Amino acid sequence: MLSSVLPAATTPPEAALPVPVLLLIAVAAIAVLLFLIMKVRLHAFFSLIIVSLLTAVAAGVTADQLLDTIVGPFGRTLGGVAMLVGFGAVLGRIVETSGGAQVISDKLLALFGEKRAPLALSVASLLFGFPIFLDAGFVVMLPIIYTVARRMGGGLLLYALPSAGAFLVMHGLMPPHPGPVAAAGILGADVGIVLMVGLLVGLPTWYLAGYRLALVLAKRNPGIPVPTLLGEPPKDDPNPPKFGLVLLLLLLPLVLIFLNTGLTTLQATGAIPEDAVWAQVAIFIGNTPIALLISTLLAMYFLVVRRHDGPIGGAIEKVVDDALAPVCSIILITGAGGVFGGVLTATGIGTAMAESLQAVGMPLILAAFVIAVIMRVAQGSATVAGTTAAGLMAPAVAASGEQSPIALACIVIAIASGAIGFSHVNDSGFWLVSRFLEISTKQALGTWTVISTAIGIMGFALSWVVYALAS
Repeated sequence: MLSSVLPAATTPPEAALPVPVLLLIAVAAIAVLLFLIMKVRLHAFFSLIIVSLLTAVAAGVTADQLLDTIVGPFGRTLGGVAMLVGFGAVLGRIVETSGGAQVISDKLLALFGEKRAPLALSVASLLFGFPIFLDAGFVVMLPIIYTVARRMGGGLLLYALPSAGAFLVMHGLMPPHPGPVAAAGILGADVGIVLMVGLLVGLPTWYLAGYRLALVLAKRNPGIPVPTLLGEPPKDDPNPPKFGLVLLLLLLPLVLIFLNTGLTTLQATGAIPEDAVWAQVAIFIGNTPIALLISTLLAMYFLVVRRHDGPIGGAIEKVVDDALAPVCSIILITGAGGVFGGVLTATGIGTAMAESLQAVGMPLILAAFVIAVIMRVAQGSATVAGTTAAGLMAPAVAASGEQSPIALACIVIAIASGAIGFSHVNDSGFWLVSRFLEISTKQALGTWTVISTAIGIMGFALSWVVYALAS
């Protein structure tokens, strides 16, 4: 379980400000944050740190307490998040560069048949979308999508939109992707339970909003030609990895994490003795960072070492560097989001927010979704939206006394759902999808934006159902 970013003692400053003043500070902090990110174009990491400092000072944190208020939550957040995002990125990069993504797609196309090519591509995107980020995974799939669209006909969107929808569901709702991982770390939720709830919510969301709706929208926009951006698809690797091997490497973290959660539950009920060595070992390797580390090391051996003719060290170093470089910014933003949440807790703003939510009768899970949506629409980045919403909600959740692991996981999924919905012109993913498909902004708003919005709303609705059943 990831540790919460909330300080051990969450008492407000001695001279606590009135609730209206604290809420006004919170509103002003969000406004300044959006201004710095959207207008000044200051990086989200610097924006979050600056706003956290200003918020702490405005709320009465003294100079001798200020550094601890900032540094403490930063370190606690990164302690759990950095390894998850880092290992997940490396695993995804290895699967991508080894040709494993191509192998899985080809196999599924053969299994499903050409008439169900959109479903095959969407299922393939689900499978290796587990460790691969949306932007990288979608680009990897593009040569396959282009080839299938040329061979089958019916327009590019018929094959591209179901794939993109599947990647969005996995990227937005499933650990080890940064959005749900960051929200889990900030709220103190168990990543294994978040993963279980994410699958429970994500699979029906994918099928209805990411696949079926994508087919409907694609048929309303027929005749989109296949672009020549990437040229002809690359030649097949004469020695590609085996389908079963790649599938095993992708599913192994899920199996180990589920094993950890199941054995922990059995120990808590007394079904398994707590001093059973085999159970302790299985629980340890099923911790999310360890499970991802094991899978990544196995991928390095089977997909890099055994298939590489040159110096092995250089090949592994390159693939790791290529994977980690793009996610360093995400990791820092996540840590800064934890700082924001820690400041709101230490200053008593979180308690004031919880009291205000109770006063208007808004459930925590609904408030979490609404805040994430507002941040997403305002500034575009799903990671920033989810991290900021989690930071805002963490003190309110703590003040409410919500301790149910499943309920916390549902709140995390609600935040993640709000953070990936409503993609439009200020979202880099919007432009990535529209430019690679060579569709107009209007067409992108009528297809990609609709799909992302439907995924966000349905993901939230299903998470609320699970939340109600668990409460």
